[in-house]
Amino acid sequence: MPSTELKNHELVPDYVFRAIRYETRPVLDRAGKPVEGLHQVWIILDNEKQLNSYTTQMVKDVILAFRRASVDRRCVAVVFTAVGDKAFCTGGNTEEYATYYAERPTEYLQYMRLFNDMVTSILLCDKPVICRVNGMRIAGGQEIGMACDFTVAGDHARFGQAGPIHGSAPDGGSTDFLDLYVGVGRAVESLVLCEPWSAHKALNIGLVNEIAPVYRAADGTFVPNPFVVTDRMLDEVGNVVYGDYKEGAAKDAAKAAAAGCKVDLSRLDLACDRLVTKVLHTFPDCTRRTLESFRKKKLEHWQKNGESSRSWLALNMNHEAVPGFSAFHYGDRNEREIDFAKYRRRVAEGAVADRALVEEVLAPSALAGFRKARQGTP
Repeated sequence: MPSTELKNHELVPDYVFRAIRYETRPVLDRAGKPVEGLHQVWIILDNEKQLNSYTTQMVKDVILAFRRASVDRRCVAVVFTAVGDKAFCTGGNTEEYATYYAERPTEYLQYMRLFNDMVTSILLCDKPVICRVNGMRIAGGQEIGMACDFTVAGDHARFGQAGPIHGSAPDGGSTDFLDLYVGVGRAVESLVLCEPWSAHKALNIGLVNEIAPVYRAADGTFVPNPFVVTDRMLDEVGNVVYGDYKEGAAKDAAKAAAAGCKVDLSRLDLACDRLVTKVLHTFPDCTRRTLESFRKKKLEHWQKNGESSRSWLALNMNHEAVPGFSAFHYGDRNEREIDFAKYRRRVAEGAVADRALVEEVLAPSALAGFRKARQGTP
């Protein structure tokens, strides 16, 4: 047959990414050797100073990155991850939320159109998508992570939500996806109470596929996360505490143990490579179809709820998001929550949801930042 020049199906050919990194890396065969003519694509969030929270520009980049990877004929799988060893993603950028989107619901409506498109671009990618969790996967980070097909995590990772504590609702995917992974009972605890799960617990309850040790001792050996109960044991009332975080003296001992270690993600990278190698040895179109069918369960809820969730989240930018995001962004490390009891009491008394109420419930450090940011605005 005569040679044919292949068409480029990228949405924006030659686009240069500004807020993420887009890399191709070798695919290894079963002997550990690079496979000629094929690669894996790594889409890497690049906002380490702000725990890889996604800005508006980053969301745009992720959409285009998944479109590029999806039509890449030589791509075997996509690894979705982030720079550093502290966080995969902690959700939307609270600086941007607090300083720009709060009290601008129409602007946030447009932002949420981009966010919804980002989640959809992951769910519709023609390649298997692996979430490489290199630290915290919280709030919107949890949501984009669950849109992926596989999750491989360092055993220092934390998984959870933040919405009802910080002025939002986990309607960017978690209320659609989480119960499919862990069941209704555990899902509602995470969604409402926002208590984080360790990587060990996440593995135990079915949220992740594999965890890898990341704490490397001075002698070069890897040790389990010292902050987490890694053996099955019972607490004083007989509950299994496997995967729970240590408290009290045990937590202090864990800090001492961790101080003698460095965080090394090489085992996490090996786990990702092994998974991509397994994907390599499947028929590509049969794999694509299998994922297409599997993702229908997520897409059914996502497509049903996405638009109404977008509208509610936008309107909430004039409501509880204002004190919630302001408290987190402007408050000191230990003052990132509002006075919930006062807020509930004032609402019960019929208080108007205005800036005066916001100022009543913010901690002193957050109040100072909030007032300074809004000087001269009505």
